[in-house]
Amino acid sequence: MTRNHPRPSRRTVLGGAVAALAVAAGTGTAQAAPKAAWPTEFPLPDGWLPEGITIGSRPYAYMGSRADGAIYRTDLRTGKGGVLHRGTTGLASIGLKLDGDGLLYVAGGAGGTARIVDSRTGELLTTYRLTEDAAPFINDVVLHEDRAWFTDSRAAVLHGVPRGREGKVRTLALTGEWVQAPAGTISANGLVATPDGRGLIVVNAGQLYNVSLRTGHATRIALAGAADVTNGDGLVRLGRTLYVVQNRLNKVTVWDLDKKATTATLSRTITDPRFDVPATAARFGDRLYLVNARFTSPQTPETTFNAVAVSL
Repeated sequence: MTRNHPRPSRRTVLGGAVAALAVAAGTGTAQAAPKAAWPTEFPLPDGWLPEGITIGSRPYAYMGSRADGAIYRTDLRTGKGGVLHRGTTGLASIGLKLDGDGLLYVAGGAGGTARIVDSRTGELLTTYRLTEDAAPFINDVVLHEDRAWFTDSRAAVLHGVPRGREGKVRTLALTGEWVQAPAGTISANGLVATPDGRGLIVVNAGQLYNVSLRTGHATRIALAGAADVTNGDGLVRLGRTLYVVQNRLNKVTVWDLDKKATTATLSRTITDPRFDVPATAARFGDRLYLVNARFTSPQTPETTFNAVAVSL
């Protein structure tokens, strides 16, 4: 793997001081409850082509663009926002996650890259080239322990990028019960850590898999209450409750996981007339915020896009 634009991140420069300040300031995963007056719908620029969304401990949502890799930041309290990180022709920002030290980890889609962007300034800090495959699709990312783990929807691997420090990318081959989707279609997509922290839950071609981070062995999670999670895209986990965004079905299914994430039981389904092929979701307080990717609508510079919030 090669690394471009090398530069120490804020975590590298400040080391343990950042972690200490984060704990002192309460900037971990703690979030305030949204007030009823906060908007539940807000616009994105025309032609934005959104797919990923992430929210940290403060009320700001960050949404990437498939059109040129730009990143938009919205204040959840007002619904107003602006472009944080300018795009470049040929780039894409698909899934993204915000770390506690203010770094955004961004999946680069067909570019085969992972980028790290400063969420305060919008500056590009680091680019990792994750694969030399001819047709990759780096799709989504989760932050877990010392790495940011990325899915490649065109290959049976996960890529582990060091979080804010020097180090090598770890490539984890997916084995066991993993079934790779046919060439040219989407396989691995959204992912979250398991409740016990020992592995990752990955959605793949309508099924959920529990992947060991030690070996890469994937075990299919038994689904009770539904045959599959067709069009499964972004995942959100709160404790042992798993939210699965099923994009073209315009719904979010809610699952109860057992202790070891070997079984998921469907508990309810969230729908909303404002859903227009939602791709991914992020939680703030008692709400889920989702971006409408509108995959079934014309994807032109004039196409309108937005994000919406629903109650958990």
